[in-house]
Amino acid sequence: MTATPEHALPIRLNVDDSDSPSDVVDALFLGRFAAGEQPFSHSSTIDRVKPGATLLPPGARVLRAARDDDRSATLAEGDGWTLLVSRWNRGADITVTAVSSELAEHVHRQATDGVRDEPEPQPDNVTMGFWYVSPRRGPHRTTRQISAGTWDEIRPNYTAPVAQAMDRLMKVTPDDIAGRLLLLHGPPGTGKTSALRTLARSWRDWCQVDCVLDPERLFNDVGYLMDIAIGEDEGTARERWRLLLLEDCDELIRGEARHAAGQALSRLLNLTDGLLGQGRNVLVGVTTNEDLERLHPAVVRPGRCLARIEVGPLTREEAVSWLGTEQGVGREGATLAELYALRRGTAPASVPSQHQGADAGLYL
Repeated sequence: MTATPEHALPIRLNVDDSDSPSDVVDALFLGRFAAGEQPFSHSSTIDRVKPGATLLPPGARVLRAARDDDRSATLAEGDGWTLLVSRWNRGADITVTAVSSELAEHVHRQATDGVRDEPEPQPDNVTMGFWYVSPRRGPHRTTRQISAGTWDEIRPNYTAPVAQAMDRLMKVTPDDIAGRLLLLHGPPGTGKTSALRTLARSWRDWCQVDCVLDPERLFNDVGYLMDIAIGEDEGTARERWRLLLLEDCDELIRGEARHAAGQALSRLLNLTDGLLGQGRNVLVGVTTNEDLERLHPAVVRPGRCLARIEVGPLTREEAVSWLGTEQGVGREGATLAELYALRRGTAPASVPSQHQGADAGLYL
């Protein structure tokens, strides 16, 4: 090595009491890359690292090691390369700089080979991705095992028209796909999210499901949108479809959306059936509490929607059958959330009346 990391930095590094040792390690790592001594880099993120894995290649010399409450940073070097390992919980970022691209990739491969820990899938679980913009890593995807019941188990949670529409949706295959937009709308507490979890389980053989945690940012940040449109596949041998879930997007798809939201809506529609979506097997699922009449006509037009389902409360007869008693059930029925509250004994003595919307519809 021609210089230690601290001497290779082409700028002066000022540190005060607001900086942590991990921040210093991050800055030192950039020295040789910034100075041009090691102009090539290779990096990756691993969501779950096997217990006991060091993420250090053979022969690595540790220069700095820092540990905070929820994060650690290790700086190591070898002949012609420097490595930074940033770890949090079970995950890690691994970045290598080197004198050549081939060496950077080789050292990176040595550090990460066989360290990814994949949890054993449970029969009642489905693997779901979660996208968000991290202040430190930018657009990022992590995966979790989510519990999801079968459709037969949760079907009684929905009023008859919704259940009949969902019957068809749960059986959809890639050959059935016409529109690219899946729209679930209706009052809060009616089970829209539960239906989506079960849909992910029903489609898991052919569709990768990702939930976007910050949808309001997605369609106002072109770089973020492109990262998601390109996607991050789970590595199956055959090409899979992807379903992007955007929950509670009321403002985005209202008919009277303001100008900024209108631009975001245009990008959403472009992802479903415009140039951005061409050549990509991407579906977009949107949930909203808005009435159908308040939604933008471009969203609900036939041909764009794979499914458009209004998820409403159960009728009084259905609610009494679900609960096993009529005590607490109002004359107009009840939402799923209200029924669970009644079952737990945490609901008020009577359930407020809810306006029952039009029958659900499904377009395939």
